[in-house]
Amino acid sequence: MNVLVAGATGKTGRRLIGELQNKGHTPIAMVRESSDTSVLPQGAETRLGDLKNLQDDICQDCDAVVFAAGSGSDTSEEMTMKVDRDGAMRLVDLAAKSGVARFVMLSSVGADQPEQGGNMQHYLQAKHDADEHLKASGLTYAILRPVRLTDDDGQRDMRFGDGVDPGASAARGDVAAALAEAVDDENWSGRVLLMQSA
Repeated sequence: MNVLVAGATGKTGRRLIGELQNKGHTPIAMVRESSDTSVLPQGAETRLGDLKNLQDDICQDCDAVVFAAGSGSDTSEEMTMKVDRDGAMRLVDLAAKSGVARFVMLSSVGADQPEQGGNMQHYLQAKHDADEHLKASGLTYAILRPVRLTDDDGQRDMRFGDGVDPGASAARGDVAAALAEAVDDENWSGRVLLMQSA
């Protein structure tokens, strides 16, 4: 499958590119002109695109899309909304128009109740809005909501669903592996899953 990855040069996205390659897919890293593509695995295909101003054909010839982008914890509320909400929602719309078979969204624990997010409320609201837009899009989707992320690779020992401890952590390597699995595993279809590393 040709899989477009938004956020491909981020800490989770670059791991996801490798996971997709290992599963036999052809990942297409969506990058900006200023992106550091040296962090991507060797042989990764790239496609220019900016979540703040996506071109209409960004999803052309793609079988699946994974949104693994994030504006970052030190960005303004305005930028968070532009990337994590508006950019994600536009990508969903373009994927639907292009006939993409599946859309996988990297969300966050707490996105179901953003009003309880404290100083993370605007970020969680952006994630919530994007998740709800995806669910209403008609696309086959999967939404992953990991708990606090760490930069570890993880052991691929993961826990999903109601048994997840909101105070636990999730290794980015494990998150990337779960996102790659969601691309072609029918068991993920139409599901919103909390996730932690065990």
